Amino acid sequence: MNNTESTTFSDIIKKSVLSNFSSSDISITKIIIALAIAFAIGLFIYTLYKRIFSGVLYSKSFNVSLIGMTMVTSMIIIAVNSNLVLSLGMVGALSIVRFRTPIKDPTDLIFLFWAAAAGIVTGAGFYTLAMIGSVIIGLVLFLFIKNSSVENPYLLVVNCDGDESEQRLQEQIGSLVKRYNVKQKTVSQDNIEVTLEIRLRKGEGSFINQISALQGVRNAVLISYNGDYVS
Repeated sequence: MNNTESTTFSDIIKKSVLSNFSSSDISITKIIIALAIAFAIGLFIYTLYKRIFSGVLYSKSFNVSLIGMTMVTSMIIIAVNSNLVLSLGMVGALSIVRFRTPIKDPTDLIFLFWAAAAGIVTGAGFYTLAMIGSVIIGLVLFLFIKNSSVENPYLLVVNCDGDESEQRLQEQIGSLVKRYNVKQKTVSQDNIEVTLEIRLRKGEGSFINQISALQGVRNAVLISYNGDYVS
Protein backbone atom coordinates (compact mmCIF):
# COMPACT_ATOMS: atom_id res chain seq x y z
CA MET A 1 0.00 0.00 0.00
CA ASN A 2 2.82 2.37 0.86
CA ASN A 3 4.63 1.60 -2.41
CA THR A 4 1.49 2.33 -4.39
CA GLU A 5 0.97 5.67 -2.62
CA SER A 6 4.60 6.70 -3.05
CA THR A 7 4.55 5.73 -6.72
CA THR A 8 1.36 7.65 -7.28
CA PHE A 9 2.79 10.72 -5.58
CA SER A 10 5.99 10.61 -7.65
CA ASP A 11 3.97 10.21 -10.83
CA ILE A 12 1.98 13.31 -9.95
CA ILE A 13 5.19 15.30 -9.44
CA LYS A 14 6.65 14.08 -12.74
CA LYS A 15 3.51 14.90 -14.67
CA SER A 16 3.36 18.34 -13.08
CA VAL A 17 6.96 19.13 -14.02
CA LEU A 18 6.56 17.78 -17.56
CA SER A 19 3.33 19.69 -18.08
CA ASN A 20 5.03 22.89 -16.95
CA PHE A 21 7.84 22.32 -19.44
CA SER A 22 5.43 21.63 -22.28
CA SER A 23 2.89 24.39 -21.55
CA SER A 24 4.99 27.45 -20.92
CA ASP A 25 2.83 29.84 -22.97
CA ILE A 26 0.62 32.31 -21.10
CA SER A 27 -2.62 33.68 -22.42
CA ILE A 28 -2.07 37.15 -23.89
CA THR A 29 -5.51 38.19 -22.71
CA LYS A 30 -4.60 37.26 -19.13
CA ILE A 31 -1.34 39.21 -19.38
CA ILE A 32 -3.03 42.34 -20.72
CA ILE A 33 -5.83 42.25 -18.14
CA ALA A 34 -3.48 41.65 -15.21
CA LEU A 35 -1.00 44.37 -16.23
CA ALA A 36 -3.80 46.83 -16.99
CA ILE A 37 -5.35 46.32 -13.55
CA ALA A 38 -1.90 46.49 -11.94
CA PHE A 39 -1.25 49.79 -13.74
CA ALA A 40 -4.62 51.20 -12.63
CA ILE A 41 -3.97 50.25 -9.01
CA GLY A 42 -0.41 51.60 -9.22
CA LEU A 43 -1.75 54.87 -10.62
CA PHE A 44 -4.23 55.05 -7.75
CA ILE A 45 -1.37 54.53 -5.25
CA TYR A 46 0.69 57.19 -7.09
CA THR A 47 -2.13 59.76 -6.92
CA LEU A 48 -2.90 59.07 -3.27
CA TYR A 49 0.76 59.27 -2.23
CA LYS A 50 1.13 62.61 -4.00
CA ARG A 51 -2.06 63.93 -2.41
CA ILE A 52 -1.31 63.02 1.22
CA PHE A 53 2.49 63.41 1.24
CA SER A 54 3.55 65.38 4.34
CA GLY A 55 7.32 64.96 4.43
CA VAL A 56 10.07 67.47 3.71
CA LEU A 57 10.89 66.79 0.04
CA TYR A 58 8.49 65.07 -2.33
CA SER A 59 10.28 62.52 -4.55
CA LYS A 60 8.53 61.99 -7.87
CA SER A 61 10.93 59.18 -8.81
CA PHE A 62 9.96 57.25 -5.66
CA ASN A 63 6.29 57.77 -6.40
CA VAL A 64 6.67 56.60 -10.00
CA SER A 65 8.53 53.53 -8.74
CA LEU A 66 5.34 52.53 -6.89
CA ILE A 67 3.59 52.10 -10.25
CA GLY A 68 6.55 50.16 -11.59
CA MET A 69 6.70 47.92 -8.53
CA THR A 70 3.02 47.03 -8.84
CA MET A 71 3.34 46.06 -12.51
CA VAL A 72 6.68 44.25 -12.19
CA THR A 73 5.45 42.23 -9.20
CA SER A 74 2.30 41.31 -11.10
CA MET A 75 4.37 40.14 -14.09
CA ILE A 76 6.58 37.98 -11.83
CA ILE A 77 3.58 36.32 -10.17
CA ILE A 78 2.01 35.57 -13.57
CA ALA A 79 5.21 33.83 -14.61
CA VAL A 80 5.50 31.94 -11.32
CA ASN A 81 1.91 30.69 -11.53
CA SER A 82 2.38 29.40 -15.08
CA ASN A 83 5.55 27.35 -14.57
CA LEU A 84 6.63 25.36 -11.53
CA VAL A 85 10.27 25.11 -12.61
CA LEU A 86 10.43 28.84 -13.32
CA SER A 87 8.99 29.61 -9.90
CA LEU A 88 11.80 27.70 -8.20
CA GLY A 89 14.42 29.56 -10.22
CA MET A 90 12.69 32.88 -9.56
CA VAL A 91 12.84 32.33 -5.80
CA GLY A 92 16.59 31.71 -6.02
CA ALA A 93 17.15 34.74 -8.25
CA LEU A 94 15.13 37.13 -6.09
CA SER A 95 16.78 35.92 -2.89
CA ILE A 96 20.03 37.66 -3.90
CA VAL A 97 18.37 41.03 -4.49
CA ARG A 98 19.13 43.65 -1.85
CA PHE A 99 17.40 47.02 -1.58
CA ARG A 100 19.64 49.60 0.06
CA THR A 101 17.58 52.76 -0.50
CA PRO A 102 16.93 54.31 2.94
CA ILE A 103 13.30 54.82 3.94
CA LYS A 104 13.06 58.14 5.78
CA ASP A 105 9.33 58.11 6.46
CA PRO A 106 7.52 55.01 7.81
CA THR A 107 4.57 55.94 5.60
CA ASP A 108 6.72 55.31 2.52
CA LEU A 109 7.23 51.74 3.72
CA ILE A 110 3.47 51.25 3.85
CA PHE A 111 3.12 52.38 0.24
CA LEU A 112 5.96 50.07 -0.85
CA PHE A 113 4.33 47.04 0.76
CA TRP A 114 0.97 48.08 -0.64
CA ALA A 115 2.35 48.27 -4.19
CA ALA A 116 4.07 44.89 -3.85
CA ALA A 117 0.99 43.23 -2.31
CA ALA A 118 -1.31 44.66 -5.00
CA GLY A 119 1.03 43.31 -7.69
CA ILE A 120 1.08 39.86 -6.09
CA VAL A 121 -2.70 39.65 -5.75
CA THR A 122 -3.26 40.95 -9.28
CA GLY A 123 -0.73 38.56 -10.79
CA ALA A 124 -2.41 35.67 -8.98
CA GLY A 125 -5.70 36.58 -10.68
CA PHE A 126 -7.60 37.93 -7.66
CA TYR A 127 -8.62 41.14 -9.40
CA THR A 128 -11.62 41.91 -7.20
CA LEU A 129 -9.56 41.53 -4.03
CA ALA A 130 -6.82 43.76 -5.45
CA MET A 131 -9.22 46.56 -6.41
CA ILE A 132 -11.51 46.50 -3.37
CA GLY A 133 -8.58 46.06 -0.99
CA SER A 134 -6.71 48.98 -2.56
CA VAL A 135 -9.75 51.25 -2.29
CA ILE A 136 -10.23 50.41 1.40
CA ILE A 137 -6.51 50.86 2.19
CA GLY A 138 -6.50 54.15 0.30
CA LEU A 139 -9.49 55.48 2.25
CA VAL A 140 -7.95 54.51 5.59
CA LEU A 141 -4.62 56.17 4.75
CA PHE A 142 -6.33 59.28 3.39
CA LEU A 143 -8.49 59.73 6.49
CA PHE A 144 -5.74 59.19 9.03
CA ILE A 145 -2.73 60.79 7.31
CA LYS A 146 -4.51 63.71 5.68
CA ASN A 147 -6.40 64.68 8.85
CA SER A 148 -3.35 64.32 11.05
CA SER A 149 -1.31 66.61 8.82
CA VAL A 150 -3.79 69.51 9.09
CA GLU A 151 -2.46 70.72 12.42
CA ASN A 152 1.26 71.17 11.88
CA PRO A 153 3.53 71.53 14.92
CA TYR A 154 6.39 74.01 14.99
CA LEU A 155 9.58 74.46 16.93
CA LEU A 156 10.16 77.92 18.36
CA VAL A 157 13.73 78.76 19.39
CA VAL A 158 14.07 81.96 21.41
CA ASN A 159 17.09 83.63 23.00
CA CYS A 160 16.36 86.03 25.83
CA ASP A 161 18.50 87.84 28.39
CA GLY A 162 16.99 86.84 31.77
CA ASP A 163 14.23 85.33 33.88
CA GLU A 164 11.92 88.32 33.49
CA SER A 165 12.08 88.24 29.70
CA GLU A 166 11.52 84.46 29.75
CA GLN A 167 8.41 84.92 31.87
CA ARG A 168 7.05 87.58 29.49
CA LEU A 169 7.83 85.23 26.61
CA GLN A 170 5.81 82.37 28.06
CA GLU A 171 2.87 84.65 28.88
CA GLN A 172 2.84 85.97 25.31
CA ILE A 173 3.12 82.51 23.78
CA GLY A 174 0.32 81.20 26.00
CA SER A 175 -2.01 83.87 24.63
CA LEU A 176 -1.09 83.32 20.97
CA VAL A 177 -0.94 79.55 20.47
CA LYS A 178 -3.25 76.62 21.17
CA ARG A 179 -0.75 74.85 23.39
CA TYR A 180 2.97 74.54 23.87
CA ASN A 181 5.54 72.60 25.84
CA VAL A 182 9.22 73.17 26.52
CA LYS A 183 11.48 70.78 24.63
CA GLN A 184 14.83 72.18 25.72
CA LYS A 185 16.26 74.99 27.82
CA THR A 186 19.88 76.11 27.84
CA VAL A 187 21.11 78.66 30.38
CA SER A 188 24.41 80.51 30.04
CA GLN A 189 25.76 83.82 31.30
CA ASP A 190 23.39 86.63 30.28
CA ASN A 191 21.51 84.32 27.89
CA ILE A 192 18.64 81.82 28.07
CA GLU A 193 17.81 79.71 25.03
CA VAL A 194 14.41 78.04 25.07
CA THR A 195 13.10 75.55 22.50
CA LEU A 196 9.34 75.00 22.53
CA GLU A 197 6.98 72.84 20.51
CA ILE A 198 3.91 74.90 19.67
CA ARG A 199 0.58 74.48 17.92
CA LEU A 200 -0.48 77.63 16.13
CA ARG A 201 -3.98 78.98 15.94
CA LYS A 202 -5.46 79.90 12.58
CA GLY A 203 -4.64 83.44 11.57
CA GLU A 204 -1.77 83.74 14.04
CA GLY A 205 1.04 83.17 11.55
CA SER A 206 2.56 86.57 12.28
CA PHE A 207 2.98 85.88 15.97
CA ILE A 208 6.74 85.39 15.52
CA ASN A 209 6.98 89.16 14.92
CA GLN A 210 5.27 89.82 18.23
CA ILE A 211 7.63 87.43 19.99
CA SER A 212 10.67 89.15 18.51
CA ALA A 213 9.33 92.55 19.62
CA LEU A 214 9.17 91.56 23.30
CA GLN A 215 11.57 93.35 25.63
CA GLY A 216 14.58 91.19 26.43
CA VAL A 217 14.12 88.83 23.46
CA ARG A 218 17.26 88.85 21.33
CA ASN A 219 16.08 86.64 18.48
CA ALA A 220 13.35 84.15 17.67
CA VAL A 221 13.32 81.38 15.05
CA LEU A 222 10.25 79.42 13.90
CA ILE A 223 10.92 75.99 12.38
CA SER A 224 8.52 73.55 10.78
CA TYR A 225 8.57 70.28 12.71
CA ASN A 226 6.90 66.89 12.20
CA GLY A 227 8.25 64.96 15.15
CA ASP A 228 11.03 63.14 13.26
CA TYR A 229 13.06 65.73 11.45
CA VAL A 230 13.39 69.46 11.07
CA SER A 231 13.09 71.44 7.86
